Amino acid sequence: MTPLDFPHGAVAFGSAFLAGAINSVAGGGTLVSFPALIWLGLPSVTANATNTVAIWPATVSSMFGYRREVRSTPMRMLLLVIPSVLGGIAGALLLRWTPPAIFDALVPFLILFATLLFMAQETVQRKLRTAIAATRSSTFWLTGAMCFQLLVAVYGGYFGAGIGILMLAALSILGLTDIHQMNGLKNFFSGCINGVAAVYFIWSNMVYWPYVLIMSLGAIVGGYLGAGLARRVGRAAVRRIVIGIGFAMALSLFVKFLRGS
Repeated sequence: MTPLDFPHGAVAFGSAFLAGAINSVAGGGTLVSFPALIWLGLPSVTANATNTVAIWPATVSSMFGYRREVRSTPMRMLLLVIPSVLGGIAGALLLRWTPPAIFDALVPFLILFATLLFMAQETVQRKLRTAIAATRSSTFWLTGAMCFQLLVAVYGGYFGAGIGILMLAALSILGLTDIHQMNGLKNFFSGCINGVAAVYFIWSNMVYWPYVLIMSLGAIVGGYLGAGLARRVGRAAVRRIVIGIGFAMALSLFVKFLRGS
């Protein structure tokens, strides 16, 4: 394990700061913080677990900011907590059971998938809004949404980047149209998924605590202070930056894996 010194700590704090700022405006901050931990020398599984635990406090603070919107949503929406918790645990267990060599090979593909998903976010949301009326009439809408949320939660507990757009898709299927309510519920369910995964990672001794403490502080400060700068830059610019970082990280990790294989 790479020892923690000032340069490593600064990079960890900076990546988490950026992740917190990006998440507060556009989502996708994990595409910055997780690859940074790999390049700092953490094994990929440890980096993933450490990132989940470190970013979770910032997710909770975002969730708290939407507490009024969450309280005003229909009670049936809260049923999605059940598959969120079960899937989050299942995904964390799956990560624990995945051999490190296999996860190393999967990481570039997971980052690429999350980046493509992030690119498609607005297009997917527009198409889903046009299908809401038809979906509402389905007899099995709630069951289907809960099954979909279970799959999202398994992916979230296992890796996590890009789960926001998937959950927004599920909430659109359920008929929600208020983006503030949808973001509030998305943050709430993300907190459940990552929370149970984080508890398991801590219990299984899968995290590197020096980075957790530094990155938690960075993510919280970034979400609070960095959001203003990100908003001045503009949502479109932030999205382009995240997409560029995602592709660059995926490509660099592909190269790193091929050189090491």
